[in-house]
Amino acid sequence: LQGEAGWGSEQPGMVESVPDFNSFVTRTNTCGELRSAHVGQKVTLYGWVQYQRQGLFLVLRDFQGLTQVIIPQDEAHSHLKELLSSAPLESVVRVTGTVSPRPLGQENPKMPTGDIEVKAETAEILNSCKKLPFEIKDFIKKSEALRMQYRYLDLRSPRLQSALRLRSRLVMSMRQYLCNLHGFVDVETPTLFKRTPGGAKEFLVPSREPGKFYSLPQSPQQFKQLLMVGGLDRYFQVARCYRDEGSRPDRQPEFTQIDIEMSFVDQAGIQRLVEGLLQHSWPEERGSIMTPFPSMTYEEALAEYGTDKPDTRFGMKIVDISDVLRGSGVHFVQNALSYPHGSIRAICIPQGVKYLTNKDLESLKESHCTDHALTFSQEIMEIIRKPDGSLKSLLTKFLGEKEKSELIQALNMQEDDVVLLAAGEHKQCCALGALRLLSANLLEAAGLALRDPTAFHFLWVVDFPLFLPKAENPTELESAHHPFTAPHPSDASLLYSDPTKVRSQHYDLVLNGNEVGGGSIRIHNAEQQRFVLEKVLKEDSEVLSHLIEALELGAPPHGGIALGLDRLISLIVDAPSIRDVIAFPKSFRGRDLMGNAPDYVTPEELEPYHIQVSWPLEEKEAKKN
Repeated sequence: LQGEAGWGSEQPGMVESVPDFNSFVTRTNTCGELRSAHVGQKVTLYGWVQYQRQGLFLVLRDFQGLTQVIIPQDEAHSHLKELLSSAPLESVVRVTGTVSPRPLGQENPKMPTGDIEVKAETAEILNSCKKLPFEIKDFIKKSEALRMQYRYLDLRSPRLQSALRLRSRLVMSMRQYLCNLHGFVDVETPTLFKRTPGGAKEFLVPSREPGKFYSLPQSPQQFKQLLMVGGLDRYFQVARCYRDEGSRPDRQPEFTQIDIEMSFVDQAGIQRLVEGLLQHSWPEERGSIMTPFPSMTYEEALAEYGTDKPDTRFGMKIVDISDVLRGSGVHFVQNALSYPHGSIRAICIPQGVKYLTNKDLESLKESHCTDHALTFSQEIMEIIRKPDGSLKSLLTKFLGEKEKSELIQALNMQEDDVVLLAAGEHKQCCALGALRLLSANLLEAAGLALRDPTAFHFLWVVDFPLFLPKAENPTELESAHHPFTAPHPSDASLLYSDPTKVRSQHYDLVLNGNEVGGGSIRIHNAEQQRFVLEKVLKEDSEVLSHLIEALELGAPPHGGIALGLDRLISLIVDAPSIRDVIAFPKSFRGRDLMGNAPDYVTPEELEPYHIQVSWPLEEKEAKKN
């Protein structure tokens, strides 16, 4: 249980206290705490009826566990028997009785309270439950839409209860580490602000001033920088953030991050802080995590894994085999290598012949045609190493024995391995990176243990480019992180001559192939900030005049990071979605299915905000009818 000092306390001599779950309430015990030591005690329990059997006993459930309650069968307690026997499942009940040992042979070792039972003496139905839309059991399958419509019922499930309680303990331990051990100040920043140039789309909130709107901040970025200008030195916040990203799977329009900023710090300092924070607050039941976390540059991540958030729990790295095939007479190889950034790269799928069907291999090769993320100019080619050691492929008839041998060595090909090869410019790395993950999913579905589900592989990805070409217009640049990120000290001069070559002081924290944090050292020089906004990004710096003016008035060097709390918790508990670790999440379309939000408002309610709704023609007709 969570003590004052949290998991892995750094304060020697601290005595962990056990929370008193029965303080201030009228129960004597929870349904999960009674043991043989309580035999003979008179107790009062409150909970939900989980199960009832033929008027003989029922199982009472609360947040901490289950207790078996024996229903008396004698005539003197007939009213009590009738009351408890007729109580519908999930009704809320108060039971008072005496703790007794279970009869010999009837103990239940699967229940923490399985050695005892409570013999009911009095009871009260506090609230009778009508027919449920679904059973409150984790193994009962129900649609996510139904679960979200009745979220208050879904919250009763042990799985969600466990996730939310672990989340609470972890956040409390993080607060203790940051505030009590390292002097951070917990500051609440405004939710109503103004639009920030660049980045994700923001939600607009109307004001009573005609034509003027607030924005809900996508992060407290500007405020935490201004707190550093204000001399607070160390800031943190469990921050609510908002992004209007539309229908994106496993994203939430409102989410929570552990937001951190420090003055007079460098990248290594932020990394040490975060490693210590996670090690301190990490749940004991999930094992220990080792620090320091390994680090990899952005270029290395793309070259070896085809993504800037690599899953390092398994191999299958991308290998550049351009030099092996450079001397071959294969037309598509020579064509690819003729481009300035052309190369031939491949991944080796271990035991692919054994675990992947022909249909699997065809789906992998064709995935770049159907998945926009995998689209690139060349087809995927496969090479199989047969049990006799020879290679089977359309490519091999164009290769000499020396090239075949070098290919086997470069890819460390074993018998029954399958190689997927792609040729083209640098973006084939991203295609192979996606194929690497698809291959891993197929191998595991076929029974090959590739990724340890209990392992947690943290990784720092560093040296990102400061700017990237805009997808819709490659001649223009946008910030790879955000416009307040400082350039790498070694590349600072390039900012003014060739900004496309500038690396940034931006760092991401990756866990098992998922980005769980991102941060940077910030620009603290007003002229440099103005140059980035106006000359490089072509943004109106007037929108950020308050921040630029603050940088002119004694801003210290500073930097920070934000950890995605929802994503981090979902990975710790192995939840299929971040919606499973949020008490009241939105659907993947951004709707609250329980309260039916967003909802319409009347023209009269809109009038003070000087807004009129322009209805699409089909909706106008529907409203008429």
